[in-house]
Amino acid sequence: MEESHLQHLFLKYSQMLYKISVLMLCNEQDANDAVQDTFIRYLSADRCFGDEEHEKAWLIRVNINICKNMLRFRRMHPTTTYEDLTSCPHSAEDIGLMNALLELKEKDKEPLILYYIEGYSCREISGFLGISEGAVKKRLERARKRLRDRYEQNRE
Repeated sequence: MEESHLQHLFLKYSQMLYKISVLMLCNEQDANDAVQDTFIRYLSADRCFGDEEHEKAWLIRVNINICKNMLRFRRMHPTTTYEDLTSCPHSAEDIGLMNALLELKEKDKEPLILYYIEGYSCREISGFLGISEGAVKKRLERARKRLRDRYEQNRE
């Protein structure tokens, strides 16, 4: 594929794809990612398009599918931003504990969040993480100790 053709496509369709993405995702950064992913898929696609309308339709369809996948991922993996957590009225102790939790490594955060915040049992967590139930209990034990140490460190 020629660079000039790709440049032409980008200049011609990027604004339209961006508008579609912003409307679907309600987030400018995610919309930029969706447009970028659309053009990456275009580059890696081994397709011949009959005409310009077919090419445009393909780009729109791919962009919409990428947005739907991003929305599905958000729904399946809800997150809370640090700003949301700290902007709520909490005691200084709660904020200190949350800061300590956020500083932990993923390996320590996962079992703590799943067990204490989401309320899953050790058996369920072992299925999620693909480790034995005993390993989950050991990770919880170690993570609690690291969280306690980190919290006390931050209080000093």
